[in-house]
Amino acid sequence: MNAYGIWKTAPPDTKVLLAALLFVNLGFYSFIPYLSIYLTGSFGWSLALTGLLLGVRQMSQQGVTFLGGLVADRLGCKPTLIAGLLLRSVGFCSFAFCGEIWQFFASAVLSGLGGALFEPAFQAAFAKLTPQDQRKSLFSFKNMLVNIAMIASSLLGSVLLTLDFKYLSITAGIIYFAMAFFVMIRLKPLEVDIHRQNFVQDIHQIVRDVPFVIYTLVLIGYYFLYMQLYLTIPKAAALATGDPSSVAYIYAAVSISVIVLQLRVTRYTERFANRFMLIGAGSLLMGLGLLLFGSVSGIVLMCACSVLFALGTMVAAPLLLDVIPSFAPPDKLASYYGFNGYAMAVGGALSTSLGGWLYDAGSGIGAAWLPWVTCFIISLAVAGGFYFYFVKPQTGRPLEL
Repeated sequence: MNAYGIWKTAPPDTKVLLAALLFVNLGFYSFIPYLSIYLTGSFGWSLALTGLLLGVRQMSQQGVTFLGGLVADRLGCKPTLIAGLLLRSVGFCSFAFCGEIWQFFASAVLSGLGGALFEPAFQAAFAKLTPQDQRKSLFSFKNMLVNIAMIASSLLGSVLLTLDFKYLSITAGIIYFAMAFFVMIRLKPLEVDIHRQNFVQDIHQIVRDVPFVIYTLVLIGYYFLYMQLYLTIPKAAALATGDPSSVAYIYAAVSISVIVLQLRVTRYTERFANRFMLIGAGSLLMGLGLLLFGSVSGIVLMCACSVLFALGTMVAAPLLLDVIPSFAPPDKLASYYGFNGYAMAVGGALSTSLGGWLYDAGSGIGAAWLPWVTCFIISLAVAGGFYFYFVKPQTGRPLEL
């Protein structure tokens, strides 16, 4: 089935969530990738300090997403989603008025907390509203929409950044505000099997789910690789070309390849029963793409390596969240999505902070290969983790999830 057929057959409320996802990612990708360029350029921040800021934003979102999931399981997905979008709107707009380091960090925390509320609520609502027989195709379609937003946001971000950074941050914030209003009007009230079990009991049950905890731990490495898209990759592209806006070419290469190939890749991977094996294989392709990215020069070759990186995400990304309902009881779905957010919290924070430090350190000692080789080693560890725990041995859970 093609993209139009998938959209046409999607349930109405799923379409509302997909439309909101498109514009939310438009706001996010038009802002975050250019934030590092703005801070290192206009404010003279080191890449390590910029990476720390991005890591704090990541940790303040994914590090608290578990609590956001617990809230969504009790108050309902719709009000939690709306509250998170509004808080993210305030956080992004506040960047326009920052001048001191502490102010930037405060805005980063505020915008992160907004994501901690709306992300698990969105994922749980999407999983609940999506029929089982359409789940794989709609998760792939969702990945395509994210990349369509990346292309549009590259153009929007580049234009607004040539004017003034404050216009970029305010525009991104307005998009989130508009989506909060859109969801409030168009999405029906949705509860995710609200239950009255206390928070401590929920937390205790989830942390005792050993396979799920291990799955979350292994995904830390995946997100370490993925988050290089927001720090080392745009920095390397800007240095290679001497033009900060050249990052748009990288994002365009990634996004167009996903838009064109995602459904084909999904259809091809359907012949493999074990989805954990596919996530590991996709992670390995991402690591190889990053290794090659760091060894080439010129925007054309960098784009080619980025396509290989994107191919890895096409294999892995639609499956990352799709497997979580197989772990989670229906009344704790948002909580499980929230707990899984720790993988992105830790992996993203390490990616931007340690990744920035490795980039600076490698440049300082004449070892520019350092961050890229590190990424490849991490991809090997992720693939090995999935293989040795979820593919090779018996774990007490069905392997063919």
